[in-house]
Amino acid sequence: MRKKLNLTEGIFPMPVLMIATYNEDGSVNVMNAAWGTMQERDTVALNLTESHKTVQNIKARGAFTVSIADAAHVVEADYFGVASGNQEPRKFEKSGLTAEKSPIVDAPVINEFPLCLECRFIEYQGNEFGVGVIGKVVNITADESVMVGDKVDMSLVNAIAFDPYTHGYYKVAERVGEAFKDGLKLK
Repeated sequence: MRKKLNLTEGIFPMPVLMIATYNEDGSVNVMNAAWGTMQERDTVALNLTESHKTVQNIKARGAFTVSIADAAHVVEADYFGVASGNQEPRKFEKSGLTAEKSPIVDAPVINEFPLCLECRFIEYQGNEFGVGVIGKVVNITADESVMVGDKVDMSLVNAIAFDPYTHGYYKVAERVGEAFKDGLKLK
């Protein structure tokens, strides 16, 4: 028997994405965004409102980075979601994390998060059904600690996902199948 639930974001897992930009004074700003996805192989879509300091920075600088949050930094990742850059301009410094400037785009790469997409801002879309920052991925970097040979091993990334039903974070670490292969057994 199925039970009716209250309406919520509803899709699990939701990614825990760290969106990093520079403020007007050059300081680092980071926000936690669970509503993001890839539109195409090289295009990121983030469902963010224009009231976010991050969106203002993206428009001003024309760039941003998207890092995959990991279990080792869940406290910092959550802090970037509960502290607003509009009220707390030095929240990145309070986190204790470090960043360096991307050599490709005008945005910071957070050193402690193992996987980072560097994006050029394409456009901001807003209508009655949603809003969004659209970005072109121009570079992807990974810390060597999550690489096996020349490939990222997601089990080493220890990515976290947001649970909209209980507001928890979960590790996404264990590989359970082979995409585009396992299903062929039923053909």
